[in-house]
Amino acid sequence: MNKPSDNPADPFKKALAEATKVLADDPELSVSYSVDPAGLSGDAMRLPQVSRRLTRDEVLLARGTADSLAMNRRYHDAGTHSRYNPQGEMARELYEAMETARCEAMGARDMPGTAGNIDAKIGHDATRRGYDQITEASDAPLSAAAGYLVRHLATGRALPEGAQNVMDLWRGFIEDQCGGKLDDINDVLNDQAAFARFTRSVITDLGYGDQLGDDPDDIDDEAEDQAEDGADEEQEPDSTGQDDDQEQDAEASPEQTQEETQDPSQAQVSMDEMADQEMGEEAEMPEGEAPLEPPPPAPISEADPDYKVFDTAHDEEILAEELAEPVELERLRAYLDQQLEPLKGAVSRLANKLQRRLQAQQNRSWEFDLEEGILDAGRLARVVANPTTPLSFKVEKDTEFRDTVVTLLLDNSGSMRGRPISIAAICADVLARTLERCSVKVEILGFTTRAWKGGQAREKWLNEGREQQPGRLNDLRHIIYKSADAPWRRTRPNLGLMMKEGLLKENIDGEALEWAHKRMIHRPEARKILMVISDGAPVDDSTLSVNPANYLEKHLRDVIAMVERRKQVELLAIGIGHDVTRYYERAVTITDVEQLAGAMTEQLASLFDSDPRARARMMGIKKAV
Repeated sequence: MNKPSDNPADPFKKALAEATKVLADDPELSVSYSVDPAGLSGDAMRLPQVSRRLTRDEVLLARGTADSLAMNRRYHDAGTHSRYNPQGEMARELYEAMETARCEAMGARDMPGTAGNIDAKIGHDATRRGYDQITEASDAPLSAAAGYLVRHLATGRALPEGAQNVMDLWRGFIEDQCGGKLDDINDVLNDQAAFARFTRSVITDLGYGDQLGDDPDDIDDEAEDQAEDGADEEQEPDSTGQDDDQEQDAEASPEQTQEETQDPSQAQVSMDEMADQEMGEEAEMPEGEAPLEPPPPAPISEADPDYKVFDTAHDEEILAEELAEPVELERLRAYLDQQLEPLKGAVSRLANKLQRRLQAQQNRSWEFDLEEGILDAGRLARVVANPTTPLSFKVEKDTEFRDTVVTLLLDNSGSMRGRPISIAAICADVLARTLERCSVKVEILGFTTRAWKGGQAREKWLNEGREQQPGRLNDLRHIIYKSADAPWRRTRPNLGLMMKEGLLKENIDGEALEWAHKRMIHRPEARKILMVISDGAPVDDSTLSVNPANYLEKHLRDVIAMVERRKQVELLAIGIGHDVTRYYERAVTITDVEQLAGAMTEQLASLFDSDPRARARMMGIKKAV
């Protein structure tokens, strides 16, 4: 019986594990090596697998990962981190990246030997993600850039090529938004709580303050104040000499005051007025009632808090099947298919092209001749021929094709009537089928108004005295033709609704875009793409006749700026017959509606291109050829 030879990598693994425990200042830490993603879980640390070949890249990656996780273990407090953790996704990514950079910077300062190892790990990760190939800031994650910038400013070290590229693309924007705040970063590096507050301030400067949630320091202050007030009430007697029955007396006192100061006909006083009277006399509120005024209503638009809407009572978000009977939807769908029969062949060919490109991104790839993983049955013959040959294993490599959802937001205004809306409908239909075959979920939405020239909102405005500059003055209709989770076969007839006479009216693009964006950010998918198909600027005669001429256009620009700044959703647009590049950074303008199918397909295909340079070239196109 042959004795198996020792793995030459074992001494290195053992030495690295012991060194990691010392760096982490945790002798109870359990260190293992695995093909699973590296990370910390409780008292267990997983490091990248090191093969018996002990290649230079393997060693550097293992050491860099071990040092990074050890610094996190040493300098990071989970309770403090959780206390200040934001609620929103983008804000949380920024918070996590900056805290990781803080821990690594602390290690580089206190233990300089870790700095070079962690640089190797950062360089490996940046190259794997293609950061060295990116040419546009919009293709680089803002959170990664913020983390790199924190590390650079705190340590003064140059970053590896890919990380340096991402930081340089975003650095100007971050520093412009934060002013000179980043100069103080070393003052808060040692204190995790102070650094968390600093990070939340930076997140606010970058435009994501609405995702932070409540300030934990304010909550703590309020709790302390309430505790002190409660202690004072227990220790100090009431100034009027009331005993333990003072709550009953307090309930009776407003009625007595009311009888003395008012006529019987005015005996009914609102609770708010009573509260105001009691507050003036420093009367004590009954236990359980909050003396605070109700919070102000939330703004209509997150993009522009000054955007006004006169009345939202008659706005509606409605499923397409609720706007027509099933028989009518089938008839309209048949009419749509008949109108576009000549175009189906060309659209289908483009859809097949898109499907081939997406499926190419989803092809599996494997790494062979590994010591752990799935047994490679194809190489068992050599083991049979020579029993001393070690078994060979394989591991499936990660692909860059991420879980994705695509939303198509279609302008359902009257100017789209006829061939434009027909082609938009059939293209959305074919794309939904194509993407569904590639496991990409698709949502199809439409936007219009319930009436021409104002509807019930305008009637209310006329009856209430014609307020000056009332804001949006029409009733919205946002239509869900297909939700992301609904299969295409079940919602196929719904797109025929666009052929319904009288459906297409005015278009208020800004609120529709914000509505679609809000729906997307709550989706669980890792990647979100929003494509807007419109034929021009927002137009609503009722609103524009009593507000500034650019009122709706300004709001649309504000919403676009918000979406593109937050980077949670990839936004692109196609203009039919009108130049929408003046609104959207990524846009294509087509002059013939029959170009729509090709433009939609190419735009979506470019987003899934594995080559960042090719993707950037495509997204730079402003006009369809």
